[in-house]
Amino acid sequence: MDIGISDKDRAKIADGLSRLLADSYTLYLKTHTFHWNVTGPMFNTLHVMFMDQYTEQWTALDLIAERIRALGHFAPGSYAAYSRLSSIPEETGVPDAMNMVRQLVEAQEAVARTARSLYPLVEKASDEPTADLLTQRLQVHEKTAWMLRSLLEPPTLSSKPLAKGGRRRK
Repeated sequence: MDIGISDKDRAKIADGLSRLLADSYTLYLKTHTFHWNVTGPMFNTLHVMFMDQYTEQWTALDLIAERIRALGHFAPGSYAAYSRLSSIPEETGVPDAMNMVRQLVEAQEAVARTARSLYPLVEKASDEPTADLLTQRLQVHEKTAWMLRSLLEPPTLSSKPLAKGGRRRK
C-alpha cells in the first residue's frame, strides 16, 4: 500500500482511530440505552434528544471504521475490544434522568479528547482525510456536550421574559 503515509504512521493512526471507534461505540450504546430507559418529567424531551444523538453516532461509527480500513488495517468490532480500548466507563444500572445527562456530557467530552489527541500524529503524517474526520467529530461532540450541559445548569436571569423594547423585566 502506497498512499503517501508510512506503514508505521498508518498503524499508529489506525490504533488511535480504533480507540476513537471504541469510545464512539460505547457512547452510542450508552445513549441508546438511556433513550430506552429514561423516565421523569423530561421524558419526552430527553427521549427524543437521545434518539437524535444515537442516530448521528451510529452513522459516525461507519465513517471511523471505514477510515481505519482505508489506512489498511482492520477495525475492532467486539465488545471485548471496545471495553479494552474505550476511555468511557460502562453503565450497568439505570441512573435517573439528570445522571444520564451528566454521564453523556462526560462521555461526549471523552470522545472529543480522544479525537483531539490524534491531531499531532495525523498532522505529522499529512493525513488530511483523517484530520477532516476528526474535525467533523469534534464539532459534533463539543456541540452535543454543550447542549447536554445546558440541561444541568440552573436557570439564569436571562430566562426572564423581555419587556417591550428588549429590556429585561424587573
